[in-house]
Amino acid sequence: MPGRPTIPEQGSPERIAPHPHTGFVLGLDVGSSVIRCHVYDRAGRVRGSSAQKVVSLCPQIGWVEIDPDVLWLQFVAVIKESVKAAGIEMNQIVGLGISTQRATFITWNKKTGNHFHNFISWQDLRAIELVKSWNSSLIMKLIHSSCRMLHFFTRSKRFLAASLFTFTTQHVSLRLAWILQNLVEVQNAIEEESCCFGTIDTWLLHKLTKGSEFATDFSNASTTGLFDPYEMCWSSFITSLLSIPLSLLPPVRDTSFNFGSVDEEIFGVPIPIMALVADQQAAMFGECCFQTGDVKLTMGTGTFLDINTGSYPQQNVGGFYPLIGWKIGQEVVCLAESNAGDTGTAIKWAQQLDIFCCLFVFMFSDLFTDASETEKMAKSLEDSEGVYFVPCFSGLQGPSVPDSTDMSHHDLIAFSWLDLKQKAQAPLNDPCACASFMGLKPSTSKYHLVRAILESIAFRNKQLYEVMQKEIHIPVTNIRADGGVCKNSFVMQMTSDLINEKIDRPVHLDMSCLGAASLAGLAVGFWTDKEELKKLRQSETVFKPQKKWQEYEMSMENWVKAVKRSMNWYNKT
Repeated sequence: MPGRPTIPEQGSPERIAPHPHTGFVLGLDVGSSVIRCHVYDRAGRVRGSSAQKVVSLCPQIGWVEIDPDVLWLQFVAVIKESVKAAGIEMNQIVGLGISTQRATFITWNKKTGNHFHNFISWQDLRAIELVKSWNSSLIMKLIHSSCRMLHFFTRSKRFLAASLFTFTTQHVSLRLAWILQNLVEVQNAIEEESCCFGTIDTWLLHKLTKGSEFATDFSNASTTGLFDPYEMCWSSFITSLLSIPLSLLPPVRDTSFNFGSVDEEIFGVPIPIMALVADQQAAMFGECCFQTGDVKLTMGTGTFLDINTGSYPQQNVGGFYPLIGWKIGQEVVCLAESNAGDTGTAIKWAQQLDIFCCLFVFMFSDLFTDASETEKMAKSLEDSEGVYFVPCFSGLQGPSVPDSTDMSHHDLIAFSWLDLKQKAQAPLNDPCACASFMGLKPSTSKYHLVRAILESIAFRNKQLYEVMQKEIHIPVTNIRADGGVCKNSFVMQMTSDLINEKIDRPVHLDMSCLGAASLAGLAVGFWTDKEELKKLRQSETVFKPQKKWQEYEMSMENWVKAVKRSMNWYNKT
């Protein structure tokens, strides 16, 4: 039954004695598009920074990889460069916090340290056929029917959600199963008990400590699809179902924790590694969303909507997944999250084609500078003149609606892209959907295309928010935005109008870096507590609703039609 998660006995988190308030902390974020590092002082100010672009490799159609050797060189370089930019020495760094993109993983030989393959990105689609096969299998049908029966007797929403559970390509689970099935060297290493699995945080920890440490944290573990957030441990059921040996998986530690020190040969001094955290959870912490009901809207490579649900996982059936936000000692903070892909990716694509004269550079999370030009382009038009953009280069992910019987006419419009005939729907997952512009005319200009892309982001924000309100029965307290795309005030204002809520945009948008640094700083006594962190946070703009969402009603209805027509495009059967 749902309830407070069981906290495994791992002893009190090892803490380093507080340092004098004279040093600095490093916050480093390995995102999908950029790896960046900031040096923070006690006032939360950035004293030095460095960033490098993360290069994705696509060896086959649908495959997305990252070269681990290149990533390691970039990781070391941005730390050295940011410390140099801050004008300080390495021995002044009192703690390092590392935030990483989630569900991107690698396997390596524990004896030699050599990796068996590149990082397999969370965007990778190589396991599509495996996903389809599992989701249509007899085993899954038996699981669904058993959980429906258990739900009938218990009325537990957890069993109802399990009865609708389907595998997706975004989770580690079936992508890792694909690796285990297709790479002989991995199979041999497993037989020899010399194979290690890790998401980026685990692998970086291994590299930084030259193999002496092997661990992950609860936030990263909870996003793999292999973790049970109720029992707070790796799921023996899922791993046995997919024939994934538990011996591959790293021990799970607190988010703010002494993970060891960087080997002295790397930077000349043994820097304490005091936090490992998944990027969205890091952004949540950096935004100081510490109160139950606080909401974070991140618009970067993808869009992620998270709500703080307190100490208890919130299971639902509409596409919001229970995650561990962070664990610090006995404190466990849970989140519910849903996401939509290809937010910044759509902007990057437009930029690469140069169809908008590179005016979209600012919007991609690693390159934004000034949003004024695209805002002027979008605001110069009353509407997109019937042009709509569907941003799903990596397929379509989104929430569903649990019950259509109590939905208003406007709600049905907002979610008409879903099949609402059933009382409960599984989350939408269509890897065969295509990105598209619809409604093009001879009179269509690049201004209309610009506005259509920006509107599509706001429309999806409304969908995510509406489902969150219906599924997560927790009053919203604050809504805070971050990520490169939120620099665009047109998107921010339109989102505020559509959801009829205030949205707070901070002065500094690199919240994953700040969250990782904050967690590390708390662990070493650099900052005293969360109250001190809240006082350091600065708002740049609070967007307030200026129009009723019904003024966008016809446009959103047509956009929803465009989304529906983009689905199942690549299905060859």
